[in-house]
Amino acid sequence: MSVHLHWFLPTGGDGRTLVDRHAYTDGGIKRSRITPVSGVRAPDIDYLTQIAKAAEQLGFEAVLTPTGTWCEDAWLTTVALSQHTERLKFLVAFRPGVISPVLAAQMAATYQRITRGRLLLNVVTGGDSTEQRRFGDHVDHDRRYARTAEFLEVVRGVWGGTPFDFDGEHYQVSGGLTALPPDPLPEIFFGGSSAAAGPVAARHADVYLTWGEPPEQVKRKIDWIGGLAEREGRTVRFGIRLHVISRDSSREAWATADRLLDDLDDDTVRAAQQALGKSESVGQQRMLALHGGERDKLEISPNLWAGIGLVRGGAGTALVGSHAEVADRIEEYHALGIEHFVLSGYPHLEEAYWFGEGVTPELAARGLLPRLPASPLAGVPAANGRPASAPGGAPLLLSGGR
Repeated sequence: MSVHLHWFLPTGGDGRTLVDRHAYTDGGIKRSRITPVSGVRAPDIDYLTQIAKAAEQLGFEAVLTPTGTWCEDAWLTTVALSQHTERLKFLVAFRPGVISPVLAAQMAATYQRITRGRLLLNVVTGGDSTEQRRFGDHVDHDRRYARTAEFLEVVRGVWGGTPFDFDGEHYQVSGGLTALPPDPLPEIFFGGSSAAAGPVAARHADVYLTWGEPPEQVKRKIDWIGGLAEREGRTVRFGIRLHVISRDSSREAWATADRLLDDLDDDTVRAAQQALGKSESVGQQRMLALHGGERDKLEISPNLWAGIGLVRGGAGTALVGSHAEVADRIEEYHALGIEHFVLSGYPHLEEAYWFGEGVTPELAARGLLPRLPASPLAGVPAANGRPASAPGGAPLLLSGGR
């Protein structure tokens, strides 16, 4: 089983600190700042194109694109970026409750034709009722998962190429049809840590995606979902969502983590923890429990740092260390059954290079990658041991911000 490496598109904004995305009154949509914060990068199409092209050149298979109020629309953004890339796939996050399943099936089919088969789907059921209501969705937590199960049954049904009827609690479809089904069918990534989420993953997910918990906790999740899937007569593959801070030495990596932490004042952390604590998401509560809102003891497992979760919702942990140490941790998760690694870092452009030029060769040398991607700068002389693309570890192409 090879490792599949994916990167992240920061469609809500990017920057050199964890608080950059709090620098805007509107989350970055209009770029209207509360206070002047340096190093903030707006998620315009030019900057996102740089990240997408870097990810493709560095050998990442796909990029995850988030969904939510403070992000650009994932479908529109990624189909635009597909025109600037050749092989890169797009893991498009979307919420089943705010779109018709038949329309979603049609959109996916069109997307596959436009991009020549480069769509992956990340189903986000939603763990925040406030956010859901913002989109006109008033269904409670557990019923959202029941609705997701129906949604995915309809989507797969109408991809069959013949009229499909469905009569459920949430959806009633008569003769649903995608006239030209997608080819290939997009793989469906799905996450959820609650009791309501498990059966949905077992019946409908191709890849179950968990946030970056310590290995022993991840193993329990794999056993849980794997057991449920086996009872359904199915096999589910597994992925993990993590940030990364990888450097030439462990000391450099932890110094970078410390700098990110130094940028967080106590009021910012308190406000973020209070807001995140209201989430209905079991996965979010598990993330919060890893650090309890405290700054000490943030290395919750070897090279696994929970500092990002002090202010960021969702994935809140990072692999921190030398390139070899980060590769060690990936190999450890892989041995548990994790196949897909969806990674990110601040800023996303530079961190893609740090990982792609440092960790990817380590993984290839260990036989965990099917092939080592050819460098686009093969044959270009290096300076001071660093590739010409990244003197000092940073790429030459930068967009707005320090």
